[in-house]
Amino acid sequence: MRRYWVPDEAIQSGEVVLSGDVLHHIRDVCRMSKGSKFEVLAGGKALLVEITQETKHESRAKVLEERTIPARPKPELVLVLAIPRFPVFEAVIEKAVELGVSRVQPVFSEFSFIRTQDDVLEKKRPRWEKIIVGATQQSGRGDLMPIEPAKNLKEIVDSLNRKSSSKGLFAYEGIAGTGSSTGSLSAKEGLARLREGDGMDSNRPSEIFIFVGSEGGFSEGEVQLFQSVGLQPVTLGSQVLRVETACVALISILKYDFDHMR
Repeated sequence: MRRYWVPDEAIQSGEVVLSGDVLHHIRDVCRMSKGSKFEVLAGGKALLVEITQETKHESRAKVLEERTIPARPKPELVLVLAIPRFPVFEAVIEKAVELGVSRVQPVFSEFSFIRTQDDVLEKKRPRWEKIIVGATQQSGRGDLMPIEPAKNLKEIVDSLNRKSSSKGLFAYEGIAGTGSSTGSLSAKEGLARLREGDGMDSNRPSEIFIFVGSEGGFSEGEVQLFQSVGLQPVTLGSQVLRVETACVALISILKYDFDHMR
């Protein structure tokens, strides 16, 4: 069953009005015409529809069935990513949508591909939004994952330290100088830290910030910044992972540990 994302305003009194880019994709790319049935996603719901009317600039589809898409389970996962090369960033965006990440927060770091505010990021946003829509349609997710405006890493870390309901985890492949012999916790130890005080639902974190560096990782100064707010580095093993691989690995580990894979 094909799925398409439509804006909420496209749903009108038991019908879905298709126009613009959505209509072009459905009609011209996917060859859907009168009598075709498919799902549309909007407002946290999936609607099974059938095209009943067609004009040059618009098609109307009757709603046949409706189902509510389950809300993402808590804690929400926030991916904080030091901006890597754009092809890598785009790969991460697609997988983050499919894996149910709440939002992506790009940050400027010492080794990020772009280290200061640059309008090139906003120029890329339309492409990123298309990737998000495509991944949403493919996965059947009920909302469009936002990409927040880029901020400095320190600003995000400082804000995390002010939220008692938020916790964080950051991947680091270097030697941090504290904790175990390498200074880094194993993934298992890092997860145990996240669950400290999690004996009751009221203590369960509402969101977990996943910090991943760009090509080159985090600097020693940035590791000290994390440690200053109580975050210990977590290793993902002896092999150094690519940015996109590290993101998928961390998200998957957290989803499994918090029983999101139902």
